[in-house]
Amino acid sequence: MNEFTGLSAFPLTPIKDDALDERAFAGLVERLAMARVDSITALGSTGSYAYLSSAERARVARLAVEHAGDTPVFVGVGALRTSHVLAHVESAETAGAAGVLLAPMTYQPLTEDDVFELFRNVTEHTKLPVIVYDNPGTTHFTFTIDLYARISQLPGIASIKIPGVPADPTKAHEHVATIRAAVPEHVTIGVSGDALAATGLNAGCDAWYSAIAGALPDPALAITRAAQQRRAEDAVTESDRLKPLWSLFGEHGGSLRVIAAIAEQFGLVSRQCLPLPIQGLGDVDRIRVAQVIDELGLDSQ
Repeated sequence: MNEFTGLSAFPLTPIKDDALDERAFAGLVERLAMARVDSITALGSTGSYAYLSSAERARVARLAVEHAGDTPVFVGVGALRTSHVLAHVESAETAGAAGVLLAPMTYQPLTEDDVFELFRNVTEHTKLPVIVYDNPGTTHFTFTIDLYARISQLPGIASIKIPGVPADPTKAHEHVATIRAAVPEHVTIGVSGDALAATGLNAGCDAWYSAIAGALPDPALAITRAAQQRRAEDAVTESDRLKPLWSLFGEHGGSLRVIAAIAEQFGLVSRQCLPLPIQGLGDVDRIRVAQVIDELGLDSQ
């Protein structure tokens, strides 16, 4: 099985007293490995990579690999400067990662040539497979299909993590088919945007790069396995069951704060586990998250 298919779970990188909570992070990784997710991606956006020092990121990479057992670990290596990205790549290599996830971070606006050169530099400096991380909501850079095509021709590009697909299944199929026609066959396409993951998988995406799986792997696995087994309606049904959770993501500007509240509620991490200045949810919103989790019958598994 291609390592860049199926469900890749993105765990939090919990912070306690402004330092990496190593014990909690190791527990999160072990829990995902026990759930038998297909891969674990440390230091994705859910893992707050942009807020961590180089030393912290290197330590997270080592901990992830050490506690993942035989589950492949991908490590986020995005940074503002190419030299810093390459340093993070070296840390991922040293840790024993199975691949790296690269987002084109920016303060000054990036051009398509800037981003292409970033990926060219990385693929020339590592033998690790590279996942292209297209996340305009955090990076403020939007890939085009043409840029996917250019970058995917570079040696070592293994997968493209695309933003959420159109909600309409027909349009989702057309969108995924357009990307598939533009990139080499060996490059997998992975959907993100958890609420639309079932639609994306049913439309032909090979993988789901999942934020919610980092805290709730079982329902994410149920969606993924249904889609992989071509039980499209079951995948949609499993996703629709989580609509109250998807609504919470929308209410709070994304998944991070909600997932942190879930992990805190389950006792997997300490209270206020996100890096400052991110405050997390207030008490009223935490109660609402707890109610939704209870109503859906979800637990810490």
